[in-house]
Amino acid sequence: MSKAAVRMILLTTMVVSSAGAWTAVPAAAEFKAPAKYTTFCVPCHGPTGKGDGLAAASLNPKPRNFTDGTYMNARTDAQLTNVIKNGSAAEKLSPLMAGYGSMLNDKEIKDIVAFIRAVTVPKYQPKR
Repeated sequence: MSKAAVRMILLTTMVVSSAGAWTAVPAAAEFKAPAKYTTFCVPCHGPTGKGDGLAAASLNPKPRNFTDGTYMNARTDAQLTNVIKNGSAAEKLSPLMAGYGSMLNDKEIKDIVAFIRAVTVPKYQPKR
């Protein structure tokens, strides 16, 4: 088994076993992280989306910082949805993030994307 596969299994085990043990900190007073973000995303991406979750220290490459508007605002909602559903390798990114499409429904994924958009600085402005 490859090193990357072992890391993914260990990370997934850690995330699943710690479900419910994480408490989200609102990124902004007006928008609180959805419960599924807290369960599945906080361990790596952190409660405010800065890529500073407890598991981040052991990951290479580091988890994405969702507050980085330079990078995040260039991504479409469809790309973010694809990463959440199918894992980051689906968008030719690091293979470390597993997909959660079998554990999240479309509304939960949409809520996570909305949270990511809410913490991005500068704020995301969809193209018209």
